Amino acid sequence: MTRLKRVAVASPQTRLALARRRTGMRAELPHLAPADAERARRIHHAQLRKALVAVGLLGAMIIGLPLLLAAFPALDEVRVAGVPVSWLAVAVLPYPLLVVLSRWQLHRAERTERGR
Repeated sequence: MTRLKRVAVASPQTRLALARRRTGMRAELPHLAPADAERARRIHHAQLRKALVAVGLLGAMIIGLPLLLAAFPALDEVRVAGVPVSWLAVAVLPYPLLVVLSRWQLHRAERTERGR
């Protein structure tokens, strides 16, 4: 049996960071024109604000679901296919919500980059 040689795959940014660590010198990064740099800064700040909203909604979901279940203990008695609804809410409900939240955030970030 022939052993295959393992190859590490890394992004160019990782290679730059490793080169800096080895040589102690900083690699020269490309500079943007002042107008492009200002536009990039505005896009970055707009996306950061929108991302913070998405993270806030994620936190509300993570904290809110257990609080909601604690507020309605009768959901432990309601069963679907022999499984308490409260368990289903914890095991199943977060995943579709995460998909919706991530798609919503991605759509907003792309719209910001397009300038709409």
